[in-house]
Amino acid sequence: MNINQTTDSKKEEFRKYLEKAGVIDQLTRVLVGLYEEPEKPNNAIDYVKKYLGSPVDIDVDKLKLEYEKLKDENIRLKREVAELKKELQAAQQEQN
Repeated sequence: MNINQTTDSKKEEFRKYLEKAGVIDQLTRVLVGLYEEPEKPNNAIDYVKKYLGSPVDIDVDKLKLEYEKLKDENIRLKREVAELKKELQAAQQEQN
């Protein structure tokens, strides 16, 4: 097997991967949509990002901070639920 065959084989494997993952279909839809736009946008990259679900103005640090806060709140609420279950169980045992 020569180098060209190896390269071609890798390209074909990658193409199959993209096809299986739906990337080719998504890109095709976005590019067809761009082609069919009556007025072409000034920035084609932003158009592609918008329709592939990648917002331009997303604040990753803000999302990470929100995630950490929500994770901490989830832990706190789980502890509270466990404590309330213990209290309920104790109250039920007192009644019996």
